[in-house]
Amino acid sequence: MDAPRNTVAACPLDPTELVRDILLRHAGQEGSLLPILHAVQDAIGYIPDAAVVQIAAGIQRSRAEVHGVVGFYSHFRRAAPAPVRLEVCRAESCQACGGQALYAHAEARVAAAGTAEVSLDPVYCLGLCAQSPAVMINGRPHARMSPEKLDALLAQCPEA
Repeated sequence: MDAPRNTVAACPLDPTELVRDILLRHAGQEGSLLPILHAVQDAIGYIPDAAVVQIAAGIQRSRAEVHGVVGFYSHFRRAAPAPVRLEVCRAESCQACGGQALYAHAEARVAAAGTAEVSLDPVYCLGLCAQSPAVMINGRPHARMSPEKLDALLAQCPEA
């Protein structure tokens, strides 16, 4: 079973070997590109350029097709993530409950910390609409968020 989304599993294998193993697990499956990309990102933390080339060859697609899918979906990252990944919901429910001010605060906080420490990603629904606004920090959801609560949560992250 693949590691849960938004977490980076320890990767004991060389990335080339890892991608080869993932390709073998999905060999012959129709529509395997998205599951392959998710598995690579879950294992490595992002989709390296070398993996795009290897995946394209492995599923007999062009590099442009694979690159296009990686670029289209905001979930996929092309560079190694910061130690703290902050996702702030930008959907309507969160916006109606102060999400814009929360996002602006998060942007200022990330700018102050530096993008090497904290990455900020907008997401469009974390499924916590009844408890808006919501954020996710390193795969853990947090509801009824305020700028003060966000600061307190980020202060608990040793990397931030």
